[in-house]
Amino acid sequence: MSFAPLTPIATLLTDLEVGRTSATALLETALERAADPAGEGARVFVHQMTDTARAEAEASDRLRRAGVAPRPLEGLPISIKDLFDVRGHVTTAGSKVMADEPPAEADAPVVARLRAAGAVLVGRTNMTEFAFSGIGINPHNGTPANPWDRDTRRIPGGSSSGAAVSVADGMATVGIGSDTGGSVRIPSGLCGLAGFKPTQRRVPTAGACALSTTLDSIGPLAPTIACAARVHHVMAGEPVRTIGRRSVAGLRFAVPQSLVLEDLDGTTAQCFEAALSKLSEAGAVVTEIPFKELLEISEANAKGGFAAVECYEMHSRHVIRAPDLFDPRVVVRIRRAGEQSAVDYITLVRRRAEIQAACNAVTAPFDAVLMPTTARIAPPIAELEASDEAFAKNNILMLRNCSVGNFLDRCATTVPVHEPGSAPVGLMLMGETMGDDALLSVSAAVEAVFR
Repeated sequence: MSFAPLTPIATLLTDLEVGRTSATALLETALERAADPAGEGARVFVHQMTDTARAEAEASDRLRRAGVAPRPLEGLPISIKDLFDVRGHVTTAGSKVMADEPPAEADAPVVARLRAAGAVLVGRTNMTEFAFSGIGINPHNGTPANPWDRDTRRIPGGSSSGAAVSVADGMATVGIGSDTGGSVRIPSGLCGLAGFKPTQRRVPTAGACALSTTLDSIGPLAPTIACAARVHHVMAGEPVRTIGRRSVAGLRFAVPQSLVLEDLDGTTAQCFEAALSKLSEAGAVVTEIPFKELLEISEANAKGGFAAVECYEMHSRHVIRAPDLFDPRVVVRIRRAGEQSAVDYITLVRRRAEIQAACNAVTAPFDAVLMPTTARIAPPIAELEASDEAFAKNNILMLRNCSVGNFLDRCATTVPVHEPGSAPVGLMLMGETMGDDALLSVSAAVEAVFR
């Protein structure tokens, strides 16, 4: 199963505007790819919203024919992760234990904003149960395979696994995911996509089944940074605007020498070093910094961090009444909440604020901090399904670098920097808190060097 290179939103909107395609045609192509028995559609979607999607596409086409000014996402097929409320649907968040919950009475704010912007919602995408892993394996719904090396069937990354594969395989133009420790950036990086995690408060998390109310953020998985920016602006309730084109020449990049470069596999290390060289050759100023403050994040999270205790608070009734319905590798992480006392949690809140302040002082002189998005390329699904030890080790290595941005409440992107046809490797750029537009502009400049 093979597809043409991913088409950016700007190209699709032009094609729609001049009549080279239609919203209905784009949707039917996406549905055909999802239905292909040789493809991943059955594992990508937990529910396809076919009837409503066709109605939305037809309505979009009628508006164009009537000469109504197009909305920012007019007629574009977009997938949404299974943790967002959609009116009339049960929000299962990748879990069997949620199947008997009542349907949502209203769309989550981000879903409502996507609809209002003209998006055609294709379906709800598969995910790690309760978004609690960076691997993307789901024993209840199956696991969609990474678009690279389909014969081996490698992990897509998590927790927004179906979102990434829906875009990579042409089942959606953009996928909407959540990011608590990298759940947008990890699958984007492993599947060769652009991904964006905004500063948490930029996009409302209401109506999304939470993993951690402290760390959760909402972001897009997309063909390019410009695509991600356009969708982000819609979800943030902000005017859609051009993020600006600039050169990388003169941009100042910091490369931490603590934590984020440890245990890299050969492919990732080689791609990262080549990416730094290419940026330097293009005129960027790349500076290695100790950044030992990052080591304090691991120490602060030693008892499970925010996610375990906050997830347990939200789902304790399910853990108590039906623990056997959980993915065993998820419920064991939720139960780590028992390691924390109230004093531990309050201490963690205080330590986070202290570490944020210290890190802000270190990175203030730079346009972005660079690191590999993940420490490894995507391993085989079967290898991790067969071994708890391999799963745990790889999960830590997938989450480690990305989770820095969530703990610090920074915006962050990932852009692909691998050679075409080789294992996808992402380069992560971390910006400052509320420096989202500046980071998107810098990321687009970096992306242009590699595209």
